[in-house]
Amino acid sequence: MKSTDPEWRKSSYSDGSGGNCLEVADAHPGVVPVRDSKNPAGPKLVFRAAAWSVFVEDVKNS
Repeated sequence: MKSTDPEWRKSSYSDGSGGNCLEVADAHPGVVPVRDSKNPAGPKLVFRAAAWSVFVEDVKNS
């Protein structure tokens, strides 16, 4: 891995069975890159950090 490659992580709630998981990359000021854990070479979505925070809070409260 090059030093410029992001470090991707799954939620601590992920059971690790390879199911439907999203991964996010840290250390990107102001944005949150997101990808499908089953297809790490596939497309990535990039959300503004504020929008991602609202989304995560809404999911937690659902």
